[in-house]
Amino acid sequence: MSDISISSIASSTAAAVGKQVSNLNNAASATTASFASALSKVQTAVGIKPQTGFTAGPTYEAGTLAGQTKAAFNNTLSAAKSVLHIKP
Repeated sequence: MSDISISSIASSTAAAVGKQVSNLNNAASATTASFASALSKVQTAVGIKPQTGFTAGPTYEAGTLAGQTKAAFNNTLSAAKSVLHIKP
């Protein structure tokens, strides 16, 4: 009788531990996916990664922070040249 109860305790303990391990694996997977998504959004916002599939050219630059800064600088420079009547 004691052999049966020890074996059932061991079996239920193994099942409980297995369930906890499964829950931890699911939580780790969800955390990894969440972190990857957040990192991707930050990279896109900062301009490290394009919003579109483009990796070069005007469309790529328009979607990056560096490209937008460059465009604003060029527009300001162009406006200043126009006001001062400087021809290229």
